[in-house]
Amino acid sequence: MALIVLRFIFLLCAGGVSAIINTSLPSGGSEAVPWLTFVAIMGLAVAIVVLDIYVPRKRIDTITSVYFGVLIGVLLTFILTIAAAPLIEMTSNLRVFQLVVGLVLCYVCTSVLLQTKDDFRFLIPYVEFVREVKGFKPLVLDTSVVIDGRIADLVATGVFDNQLIMPRFALSELQAIADSSDKLRRTRGRRGLDVLNRLRADENVDLQIFDRELPELAGQTVDLKLVLLAKHLEGKVVTGDYNLNKVAKVQGVPVINLNEISNSLRPVFLPDESFRLRIIKPGEGPEQGIGYLDDGTMVVVEGGRHKIGQEIDVRVTSTLQTNAGKMIFSKVDGH
Repeated sequence: MALIVLRFIFLLCAGGVSAIINTSLPSGGSEAVPWLTFVAIMGLAVAIVVLDIYVPRKRIDTITSVYFGVLIGVLLTFILTIAAAPLIEMTSNLRVFQLVVGLVLCYVCTSVLLQTKDDFRFLIPYVEFVREVKGFKPLVLDTSVVIDGRIADLVATGVFDNQLIMPRFALSELQAIADSSDKLRRTRGRRGLDVLNRLRADENVDLQIFDRELPELAGQTVDLKLVLLAKHLEGKVVTGDYNLNKVAKVQGVPVINLNEISNSLRPVFLPDESFRLRIIKPGEGPEQGIGYLDDGTMVVVEGGRHKIGQEIDVRVTSTLQTNAGKMIFSKVDGH
């Protein structure tokens, strides 16, 4: 409702501007000129309103960059005009000087701010407030976590509302994997691209491709680039790679490891608890059988070798937590 009122007032103001312009026109001109002026001004106003309606999602950081760029450019032009006043008075071209210098400075300032808007957020409290509402610390995705695919399901639950950052160099690596001659690697790469497209299609997900080339990233490996980028953005690395996890911790960069999240969400079975399990294959021991829970947890069943293919009741004897996940040791219930 507020936007409708604002647009209505804007159109009224546009009509008022056209009337002011018409009153300033010299008398004795063509009678069609006032009407042409009115139509031109109102046409421009309507075009702006239509553009505003059809582009509902506007980025505050981009808008603010343009605003501050023009503001700084105009301010610098005013300062340079005062400084160069003695020279300008000699040539009597003050208007030309202001227009040329203002045009150049506004463009340069806006261009610089647009290219570095990720680095000047602390200068603009409102932009910082918006980023804080969205989770504040961005999450830098690595190639493995995109190929894994669980990040899309996790974000869809609403657990993370942070901005997701996909670096261009990681995206290039993913595209190289998708174009690989190896069928398995090609399938994994294409699945990663499908996951990215799924994230971009979700209106509730703020996914950005980071294109800038930072000087400190030059000549570094992909893993180290990810860590340094996360440190530069004051964000976190999201990964399922064990080595990248270690590198990030050495650099003091926070890490979200999807494997650790998955392990922490697996059901907890205490010794002497019972549950039903299908025996899939024989174990290493002479009487052992192997089964798996729905989340992939491996269950070793003593006395289950002769129950392969059957669904039986088992009783937990102990659990073992490893880097690869959790293992449950059990025996056939009733033995």
